[in-house]
Amino acid sequence: MKILAIEKELKDVDWKSESKTLIEEAKSAYHMMLSGYLREIYFTENKNAVLILECEDKLRAKRLLDELPLVRRGIIDFKIIELHPYTGFSRLMDSE
Repeated sequence: MKILAIEKELKDVDWKSESKTLIEEAKSAYHMMLSGYLREIYFTENKNAVLILECEDKLRAKRLLDELPLVRRGIIDFKIIELHPYTGFSRLMDSE
């Protein structure tokens, strides 16, 4: 199942003082990608992370994201949304 995870900051942070945590976060994301769970990762214009995960369900996605260093430190969390295939094109086929 595809999962969309949108980061939200939980508190104001001096990011310069979190440089080690940010390195650990990048390592964790890299390992998630190597494991096949993390398929895509982006930053929004406001520097919030947006992840596309591929895993069994939202609960598994939550567990994976909870292991990220910034989540463990209570700095960020994620809104987790299941993505389902678009079925709207079937309306075109039914109408013909």
